[in-house]
Amino acid sequence: MDRENVQKALEHFKTKVIADSKRNFLGKSASGKGLRSLGGDLKTYPRSFDLDFFMLDYMKYQDKGVSGTKKKYNTPYGYKDKRPPASAFDKWSIRRGLAPRDGEGRFKPRKSLNHAIAESVFRYGIKPSLFFTKAFEKHFKNLPDEVVEAFGLDAEDLMRMTLDAK
Repeated sequence: MDRENVQKALEHFKTKVIADSKRNFLGKSASGKGLRSLGGDLKTYPRSFDLDFFMLDYMKYQDKGVSGTKKKYNTPYGYKDKRPPASAFDKWSIRRGLAPRDGEGRFKPRKSLNHAIAESVFRYGIKPSLFFTKAFEKHFKNLPDEVVEAFGLDAEDLMRMTLDAK
């Protein structure tokens, strides 16, 4: 397979992975910032290539999940003793329309709500959505055999390399 065809196959792979990842994550993002951060960069060389997928850091945790102290997931990420900051949930709770009220229907500060959300995430973690992983694996299977064999590619190793590159 010549260099031009390899480049086309990898470019097609990159485009499909990003499009499916965005489709898989649709509706799970309060601000849309994470969706807009999904992208990729491909560089080909005579005997190698460099393919980088990028996204905001927290999107990796959304994809792979995070184990809590009480609920465990099959993920490299987990909480042990440091809790997520309650302030991280402030804009999220506003965008989700979560507004605590007192017994008379008046709005209360979100501070205690944000602490409760942070405590829940600390204990029960974040369930893996695999929005990126599923798209990557689906389209990796469709890469031409010549590309996979020429570079000795393995889906798991390639995903690790392309995500950890930046």
